[in-house]
Amino acid sequence: MVSGRLARVRAHTAAAGVDALVVTHLPNLQYLAGFSGSAGAAILTPRACLLVVDFRYVTAATSLAATLDGLVRVETVDRSYDEAIVELLRREGPARVGIEGAYLSVSRFNAISAALAARSPLPVGPDVTPVLVPTERLVERARIIKDALEIAALREGGRRLGRIAETVQAFVQAGRTEREVAADIDAAIREAGFSRPAFETIVASGPNSALPHARPTDRRIEAGDPTVLDFGGVYDGYCVDLTRTVQLGAPGEALARLYGAVAEAQQAAIQAVRPGVTASGIDAAARGVLDRHGLGDAFGHGTGHGLGVEVHEEPRIARPAPRVVDAVIEPGMVFTVEPGAYVPGVGGVRIEDDVLVTDNGCEILTRERAQRVSHANGAGDGVPASERAGGSGGAQPPGI
Repeated sequence: MVSGRLARVRAHTAAAGVDALVVTHLPNLQYLAGFSGSAGAAILTPRACLLVVDFRYVTAATSLAATLDGLVRVETVDRSYDEAIVELLRREGPARVGIEGAYLSVSRFNAISAALAARSPLPVGPDVTPVLVPTERLVERARIIKDALEIAALREGGRRLGRIAETVQAFVQAGRTEREVAADIDAAIREAGFSRPAFETIVASGPNSALPHARPTDRRIEAGDPTVLDFGGVYDGYCVDLTRTVQLGAPGEALARLYGAVAEAQQAAIQAVRPGVTASGIDAAARGVLDRHGLGDAFGHGTGHGLGVEVHEEPRIARPAPRVVDAVIEPGMVFTVEPGAYVPGVGGVRIEDDVLVTDNGCEILTRERAQRVSHANGAGDGVPASERAGGSGGAQPPGI
């Protein structure tokens, strides 16, 4: 798997017109070499992948490299990472060196450039001095399509998270605080075999449910409250993410309509997932339903986001935006589908599941038993009747 990942990123590097790529964003380092330390870098050339680590990680990195059949070579930092990068670039001799423009600070860019120039023979020129070139999304373009190893981790993580979702309603009891419920969910995540929560668990009850990314507070849950539960876990290095909205007691008419509209919007978006559509097209499917219910203004965020070594990555399932890639959906992409509607005075509802794009539809991962949504000849409905609006399970999980 590492061989394929390195090959894909090398192809993107060559297409960008650079001879080497310096990787400093740690999730990209984890993707390329499987290294998950708190510090590190990599230099990718056409001939080698140099994993640069300090003394804390030499043993772990060397053991990792030994499993990769010479694909990755470990280099040790003597003084600082930037000095090591300069020395290795001088040794390897690339003329144009790509850096991750979104992650390498201006001050580090300037310092590395100055150090490269200072160590060059006079007169300084582009033929003897490596030139740093800002690049964008070279590794991320490879990460957007998951390989078999990644899919296996995401599928198992989704299954485990879906199993937790079937039990979380029991945590929501009158008199308990949001923080207490969040602590129970976090404990369940660890007990299910996740290494850690993927993000700070959201428990938003009553009026707090109308805040899309509320944090747990000491508010005590009351009978009649809607409660949004948004949680995720990291399984074998990969993030999964899920949201359910539950209700203590019978919901009022306004809240029941809100939940029904969001459930319908999620089903419409899941039905829209298949190769060849755009990410914004999936968002439009959810947004169109909420517009028809008069809730367009209550849905202010995107319909979903990619999942992988980070909990938010490409593709972005949202309305078109300037300078943001509107991805064409392909098999192997994994992302959330999570429309929501938030109405002060009524409450908020969000329903979220993770999907894997297949050749003719998608697989819903966040169920104890993954479910497939297929489209004959790339079109049509394909959603089981039990998953339609008003059903139980599927895109309308147990809740209100």
